[in-house]
Amino acid sequence: MVSAAESAPTWPTPESSEQVRRAIKLEVAVVLAITFGLSGANAALSLLESALSPGGVGGQTVALNPSRAAQSTIDLLFQLLGVARLLGWAALGLYLLWRSGIAPRAIGLVRRLRRRADIMPGLLLAAVIGIPGLGLYLTAHALGVSVTIVPSSLEHWWRLPVLVLSAWANSAAEEVLVVAYLITRLRALGWSENRSLLASALLRGSYHLYQGLGGGLGNIVMGLIFGRYWQRTNRLWPLLLAHALIDTVAYVGYTFLRGHVSWLP
Repeated sequence: MVSAAESAPTWPTPESSEQVRRAIKLEVAVVLAITFGLSGANAALSLLESALSPGGVGGQTVALNPSRAAQSTIDLLFQLLGVARLLGWAALGLYLLWRSGIAPRAIGLVRRLRRRADIMPGLLLAAVIGIPGLGLYLTAHALGVSVTIVPSSLEHWWRLPVLVLSAWANSAAEEVLVVAYLITRLRALGWSENRSLLASALLRGSYHLYQGLGGGLGNIVMGLIFGRYWQRTNRLWPLLLAHALIDTVAYVGYTFLRGHVSWLP
């Protein structure tokens, strides 16, 4: 016969701090491997390929939102799948933080946006990053250290709403994962605020290297500014709004200005 002590359920013992650290390291490695870490490796290879190609980096063209199919409906579905993938990445980061006891509110995703605390700072950040960023791109392109960026090559009737959706999806994935999720996890591992900030900014720069060195450096600066703002305010909505606005202006603005202004490559 089996005794009562032997048949009683066994409960897991509390994890040690070292076990928790190992679990967090493994989690971060897996998340980066399937999201922006892998994107960074691809972007670095793209930059190397561009540098070795005839004409160098300056002779290459990269489309950010290319058409994926000749059929309009199929192309639309491909675009929406891309949006869903990015939103899924953001949801993954939020879910993993929630599972560890960190609710969205704790990283600055409050339900109600405030004009002074969220909207106005978002507009200011968009201007601070977007305007110099355009100047940096044009300068880098003129110097031949940046590829020619085509924000959109879509021609279908649905292109404008899809471009806006894409801008918001990019914003959600990057700001949730690269800022809120990564810095929070690195804090849990005992990293300093400066070291965590630098890691976040370098990751952001890495997956933009396909744009050339100018794009990579510009996004490192963006990462430093965005990450520090979040560290000091713990409000994520301004970053989401700023990033979405920058991308929306770039995508939609290019659609209307292409072929009508001489300064746009």
